[in-house]
Amino acid sequence: MGLKPQKNINIKNKKAGFEYEILETFTAGLQLQGTEIKSIRAGKAALSDSYCQFFAGELFVKNMHIAEYFFGSLQNHESKRERKLLLQKRELKKLERKIKESGLTIIPLRLYLNEKGWAKLDIGLAKGKKVYDKRETLKRKDAKRDIDRAMKY
Repeated sequence: MGLKPQKNINIKNKKAGFEYEILETFTAGLQLQGTEIKSIRAGKAALSDSYCQFFAGELFVKNMHIAEYFFGSLQNHESKRERKLLLQKRELKKLERKIKESGLTIIPLRLYLNEKGWAKLDIGLAKGKKVYDKRETLKRKDAKRDIDRAMKY
């Protein structure tokens, strides 16, 4: 019952595009423990309901679920612990400044492994959508689906 690592890991936050308007995106590294990267390689991670927050000038992702590694022993990790994001200082200062000056938030958009095998997290500077914006998004999605159906036949 071994866990086979998947070739291309691409875990997306599907709620992000519906709940938020993404203004700017950044790519950040993750500071992980040994068993966490093994779980990510097995595809056992989820980004829904996760968000990023600053503590003492450093950015952390909270509520990101990485399942415990099946073959882990006593050194296994906690599934929803805070994980530090690795960004350059100028990017951190820019993000912190934008969050303080306006009602923006930082949310994880996509977790993936790059060509070197490092875990990377795409984060987005986002603004919450209003209810009418969400309805407009649903209308556009339905219209696109109808057009695609019509083109198929």
